[in-house]
Amino acid sequence: MKRVLLKLSGEALAGEKKTGFDEAVVTQVARQVLSISRQGLQVGIVIGGGNFWRGRSSEHINRCRADQIGMLATVMNCIYVSEIFESTGLRTKIMTPFACGSFTQLFNAKQAVSDLEEGTVVFFAGGTGHPYFSTDTATVLRAVEIEADAILLAKSIDGVYDSDPAVNPDAKKFDEITIQEVIDRRLQVVDMTASIMCMENHMPMLVFGLEGEHCIEDTVNGHFTGTKVTV
Repeated sequence: MKRVLLKLSGEALAGEKKTGFDEAVVTQVARQVLSISRQGLQVGIVIGGGNFWRGRSSEHINRCRADQIGMLATVMNCIYVSEIFESTGLRTKIMTPFACGSFTQLFNAKQAVSDLEEGTVVFFAGGTGHPYFSTDTATVLRAVEIEADAILLAKSIDGVYDSDPAVNPDAKKFDEITIQEVIDRRLQVVDMTASIMCMENHMPMLVFGLEGEHCIEDTVNGHFTGTKVTV
């Protein structure tokens, strides 16, 4: 692989606290990204906002407003995480699909690819910039736009299961599954819009748990223990 889009779960970055940030977890991620970057891998990053905001569960907030709050949560996440990355020696840039003053730069696919080729880790914050689209969809969209070889989906769960392992102790984990089967079985890997985009654009995913000191490094170096979603 030459270029990947790493999707980080906001909840996973919160660690055991389940909200906000666990700096030790974020630093561990930064060190791994530094390691794979030194190997020559180009890394783009999308971060979910679930450690701050789950507005869709509220009946009292307009859906568009709730999604806008969620977009800003991802911007906060990227600003924080990019600073931790910088402290380890990485060069970073944050791009958003809408203006955020001097905090970020407006997304431009050509510029993003140029930055990635120069070794900069590029954070894609703010989702797609539109309500009704999740960070899952933003992840696939940005991966396609930068022509990534694969999406690395780092979650709080260690792969794709046939049912929720938190509810069903007998849930079966897949070592490999096609995106068509994910869609047909409505498995909650990414949302349906993102799944269909993966299928139409032939974008594979490697789904794994964000735990352990070397989970990201292991994934890109052939010691993968999660689920490969093929196209």
